[in-house]
Amino acid sequence: MVRPIYRKVSFLRRSRAMWGNTRVWRPRLVFWAGALAIGVVSVLFAKLADIAQETFHGVTGTSGWTTFLPLIITPLGFIFCAYMAYSFFPNAQGSGIPQAIAARHLNDHEDRVRLLSLRMVFGKILLTVVGLFSGASIGREGPTVQVGASLMLQVARWGGMAQARGLILAGSAAGIAAAFNTPLAGIVFAIEEMGRSYEARTNGLVLTAVILSGLAAIGLVGNYTYFGASAAAATGFSDWLLVILCGVGGGAFGACFSAGAVKALRRIKRWTAPDPFRRTLLLAAVCGFAVALIGVASGGTTFGTGYEQARGAVEGHALPWYFFLEKLLASFLSMVSGIPGGIFAPSLSVGASFGSSVGLLTGSNIGLAAVLGMAGYFAGVVQAPMTAFVIILEMTGSHDSVIALMCTSMLGYGTARIISHEPLYHALSRVFIADTIRRKRAKAASAVPEQDQTSN
Repeated sequence: MVRPIYRKVSFLRRSRAMWGNTRVWRPRLVFWAGALAIGVVSVLFAKLADIAQETFHGVTGTSGWTTFLPLIITPLGFIFCAYMAYSFFPNAQGSGIPQAIAARHLNDHEDRVRLLSLRMVFGKILLTVVGLFSGASIGREGPTVQVGASLMLQVARWGGMAQARGLILAGSAAGIAAAFNTPLAGIVFAIEEMGRSYEARTNGLVLTAVILSGLAAIGLVGNYTYFGASAAAATGFSDWLLVILCGVGGGAFGACFSAGAVKALRRIKRWTAPDPFRRTLLLAAVCGFAVALIGVASGGTTFGTGYEQARGAVEGHALPWYFFLEKLLASFLSMVSGIPGGIFAPSLSVGASFGSSVGLLTGSNIGLAAVLGMAGYFAGVVQAPMTAFVIILEMTGSHDSVIALMCTSMLGYGTARIISHEPLYHALSRVFIADTIRRKRAKAASAVPEQDQTSN
């Protein structure tokens, strides 16, 4: 009887010591506050992005001379974003997910801060919102990943936490979860896309961050399904034919987009090297004007995230068969222009419109075709099939089509792997890692002559 009582007393002593130890609870409280902050910032970011899009569409209109205003607004907006990103917020260009992936592979804190910082949070949000106000075909979800990772890395400094890689992973997952209201997709994204492997040591960090950021977002805007609820289910032969067509076709288009973007960005980097400032602004102006031309020709439908078009397709309203080509080209130009902005939402819009076109061709259910098109195309772009079907399942509530979504995602992924062997985000992350290595080597080389002069 004495031994169990002794054990109980010992346990109580350890519990009291743990609860009263500020060294234990201070990092936890700071981490929890950081996760809640990601949820709040993500919601505010979403509100600002929506206001920017609505303002742009309100200013440009759908009839009269105002429909040609994008030919002025869009190039100027692209130039402004490119200038600000080059001069004041370096490494803010593009989605932000490659920067977060690169930061996880870097060991030096100063190198990570160049990619993830509070300054980056402000710049990323500001320039993404300006890009949407200019009509760029971009989304806020990828930038939210960089924002979430930046906030968590700052939390690590304030809380004295050493698990920088795990915290970056947790912040990225929390960003995706809060941006789409998709907690499961946030976790899967962290495992499959950010980490490319499961790390048991970080599972608690990821789960806690996703839960708290999700609670903060739900507390501000309520629980919702991003694209509404879809009750479509694959039942007949024609529906399963959709799975094959959307998987293979969507994966092929997605892989072409991904491989084309990687090759184009590499060539652009070499082209801008002799005169980076002027050529960066020139590229932004040309891409902005091309995006404006596509937008005016499409009646304004290709501007922005493409959320309205994708939701309409999911609800069963067919889109013009050529819309996915227009949106794909506008998204490609927006991405290679160098302005900050993600490809998540535009990719889902392209996928939904591709599925709608396939549905029109086969005479199938448009809503089901749109959902499957999103899965196939998105899996082809990012080459992350689990993330693709989980995020689309949560965004559309297509619980009756789980197996069909899985099959389409796998077909899209398999097709993409045949065409392009490099996953988009990881290929782009290597650019940031290489730049970091070159900068450190140049710094080390410049330090050698100084040491020689000192010794002499």
